[in-house]
Amino acid sequence: MATALKTRAEEITDRLEKFYPEAQCSLEYEKPYELLIAVRLSAQCTDARVNIVTKELFKKFPTLESFANADVSEVEEIVKPCGLFRTKAKSIVELSKKLIDDFGGRVPDSMEELLSLPGIGRKTANLILGDVYKQPAVVTDTHCIRICGRLGLSEGTDPAKVEKQLREVLPMDRASDFCHRLVHFGREVCTARKPSCERCPLSDLCENRSAQNSVHLK
Repeated sequence: MATALKTRAEEITDRLEKFYPEAQCSLEYEKPYELLIAVRLSAQCTDARVNIVTKELFKKFPTLESFANADVSEVEEIVKPCGLFRTKAKSIVELSKKLIDDFGGRVPDSMEELLSLPGIGRKTANLILGDVYKQPAVVTDTHCIRICGRLGLSEGTDPAKVEKQLREVLPMDRASDFCHRLVHFGREVCTARKPSCERCPLSDLCENRSAQNSVHLK
């Protein structure tokens, strides 16, 4: 059973690569710490809105040091459109200080060290490890959890448990890009409310082909 699931996961990965040849993070950034901040802002917010906000934010605070020395209220004012702005602004300033004090201004390259940063969880840490350091990573965002559940690659909605399940079946050298493709796929085809099963390249591999059934899955 495990072997069959791995084979199916590889076939799904192959097809998504053909469907989305370019596997890119939707968040715009130039420096590793900027990606860390952008992902922190993306919680309960769209990537499109985050990209608008970070354009102004990174212009106002062009260095990690400027973030570490920033008045939290100034950061709050800029990031307000992203929601949860007080919590996000506070953690952005705190993680910037910790990066300087504990890591010499460098974004760490291990899960344990990334999780020690204020406001950073496994989803963000995996994104950093995969995109910045090209390490095997599984980013279990809402698209990943929903789609992999529909495809029968994982069960449940707990991000940590889904990540563990996917690490057992996905080709891990391609897992990070696979997760980026799921974001585009989840926005354009396998949407939360009404998936477009009729134009899905994975329909014959999906355990929930019917949109009527899939609409209830999260």
